[in-house]
Formats: sequence, C-alpha cells, structure tokens
Amino acid sequence: MKTTLTIDIRRAEEKDASAIADVHTEAWLGAYSGIIPHRALNKMVGRRGRTWWENAIRRASAILVVEVGDAVVGYATLGRNRARELPHQGEIYELYIRPEYQGIGLGSRLFAAARDRLARHGLKGLVVWALEDNGTALSFYHGAGGRDVAEGVEVFDHRALKKVAFVWD
Repeated sequence: MKTTLTIDIRRAEEKDASAIADVHTEAWLGAYSGIIPHRALNKMVGRRGRTWWENAIRRASAILVVEVGDAVVGYATLGRNRARELPHQGEIYELYIRPEYQGIGLGSRLFAAARDRLARHGLKGLVVWALEDNGTALSFYHGAGGRDVAEGVEVFDHRALKKVAFVWD
C-alpha cells in the first residue's frame, strides 16, 4: 500500500512553536557550524526556544511553516525590508528547512509562498541577506533568480562576517 504525504505551507500557529524551535536549531547548526564562531552560534540557537517562537507568533510576526504530513520541517519569517538603502519593500528575514528535507524543493516552495504573501500585502520587491560563506544559501538565492546587489557585515563574537543582499524586483 502506498502512503501519500501532504505538503502544506501555512501561517505558523502557537502550537508550532516547539517544532519551529527544533527546525531552527537543526538548520542553524547545519548551515553555520564552521562559519559563525561556535560560542556565538550556540548562544543564538539557545535563545530561540519554544517560548521565543510562541511570542514571535503571538506578536503576529509573519511566519510561515512548511509541513510534510503532520511534521513542521521548515519555516520562513518575513516582513518589511530593514535595509533603508535598498528600494525593495519586502524582506525574507529567515528561510530554513531541516537538513534531511533539503534539496527536494521544499525551500523553493516556501520561498515562493513567502514572496507571494509579501506581494499580497502590497510590498513591492524583495530583499534576502545571506552570509557570504554560506555557499548553500548563495546557490539557492542565485538559482531563484536573485541578483546580489549589496554587501554588509554581521559581527559574531568579535568576528566580522560578510553578508550579501539578493534582490528581486
């Protein structure tokens, strides 16, 4: 007998907070180990537990989740662009998929849903920032048609890391 898994992208609810915290931990450790200094990375991951995510969802932050079956395997946070020097109005702040679910198109589907939600809220254009040393993210955003137009710096435990802004008009 075949089993069919459904894939659903929807707005996060408070009951998703624990699952989002788990995705955040796994995805960040997978993406940034060896890039962000160990102590800083563990501190950042440790701050974003279930309670942090419950509060973020309650504050009506725009958070989308991707569900496979009944398991949350990814999330995106989005809203207004924070970089005043760029004319694009929308921004995807974070987009992460559990490592074992990467490479099968879920990130692309979540990215498309996040772009659609920003556009439906009247935000024209999109910005996404990625650390320059995160080759997987750079490949993903280039592959999604993003143009890298600006650079910035993010500091972690006194270590400056370059970040790249990708834009879509």
